[in-house]
Amino acid sequence: MENKQQLSLTTIQDEVRNETGVMLYFWGDHCNVCHALQPKLFEAFEENFPAIKPITIDVAEHANIAAHFGVFSIPTAIIFLDGKEFVRVSRNVSIPALVEQIQRPYEILTR
Repeated sequence: MENKQQLSLTTIQDEVRNETGVMLYFWGDHCNVCHALQPKLFEAFEENFPAIKPITIDVAEHANIAAHFGVFSIPTAIIFLDGKEFVRVSRNVSIPALVEQIQRPYEILTR
């Protein structure tokens, strides 16, 4: 689940500022829900929102980043559109409801 690039708060802030959309996915190695949700969530985003860049963040390795974004439970996904936090979901996530919530603003941004 880890990224190939080196993670830091600065690189994440740059991504949020420069990309159309970013999904920060906070997870932990001992979190079964995290492991079950991640592939389904990333597949839904790849299919429906190709311009939203997914970034996975292991909270044990990057506690400072989790603290900066106010993440206290995992899994947590924070979706940024046009540099602003648009939606935040934790634990029990309905992927169809999340896709529906993001669809219209995403379409407006990517026209």
